[in-house]
Amino acid sequence: MIGVSPYGPRWRGMRKMATAELLSPMRARLEKLRHVRSTEVDMRMRELHQLCEHDGGRPKVVDMGQWFMDTTFNVMVRMVAGKRYFGGGGGEGEQMRRFQKALTELIYLLGMFVPSDGVPWLEWLDLQGYIKAMKRISKVLEAVLVTWIEEHRQKKRDKSGNAEGEQDFIDAMLSSLRGVDLAGLDPDTAMKATVQNVVAGGMDTSAVTMTWALSLLLNHRPVLDMVRRELDLHVGTARNVEEKDVADLVYLQAVVKEAMRLYPVGPLSVPHESTADCRVGGYHIPAGTRLLTNLWKLHRDPQVWCPDPEEFRPERFLAGGEAAGVDVRGHHFECLPFGSSRRMCPAVNLALPLIQLILARLVHEFELGTPGGAPVDMGEGLGLALNKTAPLEVLITPRLPSDLYHHQ
Repeated sequence: MIGVSPYGPRWRGMRKMATAELLSPMRARLEKLRHVRSTEVDMRMRELHQLCEHDGGRPKVVDMGQWFMDTTFNVMVRMVAGKRYFGGGGGEGEQMRRFQKALTELIYLLGMFVPSDGVPWLEWLDLQGYIKAMKRISKVLEAVLVTWIEEHRQKKRDKSGNAEGEQDFIDAMLSSLRGVDLAGLDPDTAMKATVQNVVAGGMDTSAVTMTWALSLLLNHRPVLDMVRRELDLHVGTARNVEEKDVADLVYLQAVVKEAMRLYPVGPLSVPHESTADCRVGGYHIPAGTRLLTNLWKLHRDPQVWCPDPEEFRPERFLAGGEAAGVDVRGHHFECLPFGSSRRMCPAVNLALPLIQLILARLVHEFELGTPGGAPVDMGEGLGLALNKTAPLEVLITPRLPSDLYHHQ
């Protein structure tokens, strides 16, 4: 995994493949693949509308946590491998459901304590079954990743791949891998690891963030109403939200920032390591010391977020608020949902626009509520990612003219 690999030539090479070829805001490829985000979101919104239509237009209960996961998975797989699996006539759904589940389990297991890490001679016991589970997950992931890479190699040999402007991430890696120093790592292994990192990271972080953000909005109806008023003001009800509209939706942006502050996807940062002896806060830190920052605690520090660190109040990020101007891209240490420095999440420039677009479309196009008007359970789960313990079941009802859903 890019996030936990030791710093060195191999780590630099793998990160370079992910950022330089797909995730850098300065790369033309990320801009050329913008249509993937819009077409996938169009398709998923249309399917939500069809669910309501098939039930006579009545409100429909949807597990939005799973819906967010499927939507972001589709976006990532389209950008990385040029495929669609959920909705819109996508194929191989059962295999991809297993692949998606394996990625989710992988992220969960990465956050678990394995006793043999501290007491190596206990490894043969596998007391919690984690090692067995990791081997099972590895086989599922390996089968899919090998297939994707071989399909792209075959297209390259047949000269039947996509045009340059439509190349996906695997196409780009196959073309640029020769110039990357992997410190002896097998190129196929590097490609599989990088693809796995990009898909898993982009899928899980975006979906979890949107799940928490929507949960907070449903529990704070005045904030939800404010977001909708902003959308109706800048977009109206005669067209759909486009990605270019997000720049004008400052309150929506504040909502996303506040959701990330209260519920950072990774409550602990990825590991950092001191490269030399140093002193921090009067403490001697020897070279080689590993550090994990408690982001959940940092984001709720009363000395930084006074007077109401536990409250959901997006206004703090607006002009005149105490956090006005605070960015979430690693430049302000009081709010680091994507981490900071070399080890920050490389997908920030992909994840943030996607999160904002999907939430804007959802609030703009549907009335949202909970079954029986009950408050959303905000219980937090265990693991590397801060998941909700209970499913997010939401009542959705279309609020725009039907032709706006069908023309997408």
